[in-house]
Amino acid sequence: MLKPGNGKTHRAYLWAYAPGVFEDMKAVVYDFCESLAGKHARAFLGDWRGSLTCDDFSGYKALIASGVTEVGCLAHARRKFFDLHAANKSQIAEFALEQFAKVYAVEREAKEISADERKAIRKHHTQPMLDALHEWMLLQRQKVPEGSATAKALDYSLRRWVALTRFVDDGRLPIDNNWIENQIRPIALGRSNWLFAGSLRAGQRAAAVMSLIQSARMNGHDPYAYLRDVLTRLPTHKASHIEELLPHHWTAPTISWTPCGTGSR
Repeated sequence: MLKPGNGKTHRAYLWAYAPGVFEDMKAVVYDFCESLAGKHARAFLGDWRGSLTCDDFSGYKALIASGVTEVGCLAHARRKFFDLHAANKSQIAEFALEQFAKVYAVEREAKEISADERKAIRKHHTQPMLDALHEWMLLQRQKVPEGSATAKALDYSLRRWVALTRFVDDGRLPIDNNWIENQIRPIALGRSNWLFAGSLRAGQRAAAVMSLIQSARMNGHDPYAYLRDVLTRLPTHKASHIEELLPHHWTAPTISWTPCGTGSR
């Protein structure tokens, strides 16, 4: 972010929030902020008290303490062992990765079914696998040196085990936060093109526009057609019905065609 007046730049951040992958509403909201401080998440979520799928970032801890339910990200736990295996071909990491793969295989099978059916499958298939994995992790932790890379990978999962396995008891909850990371990816790819936000206000305006564009894509709309129609209708649209123009409510206008032709005798 440019700092007007002194010719310097300042690192800013784009936070992203979205309903879970199994929710009916498909939307994402980006929030442009000057830091990664947890106060930004608290300000955005306000009095909301639901299940927050997230990693172990300390900025979320105050939210958890105030009544938000923490749902751990299994992909982050798996990544610790992936990095460990990539670094030294650890047999412990290899075994852990195999167990995570089995859990994810069940999730792929349960992707397109109802929340109740998903919960039943998780309780029947996933729960025993996770119980066995947890017991194995506890045993391995006793064998590895304190402070080692293996100990750190094990500790990440063991310390957050309740949060990491909370998805088993609720079929609406995702197994990880890859869904929101996928919504961040277009921004990460694009920032090398646009480089800077001119100011905090400019960044916030850009975040609002990008929220609409990405949400339109998530709902299967052509972003250009969506924005063109919304901007055309906006000046005369009732403010009390503004939610009708949000991407998850919007429908493309019907185009009527009048036949026209020529003929000769």
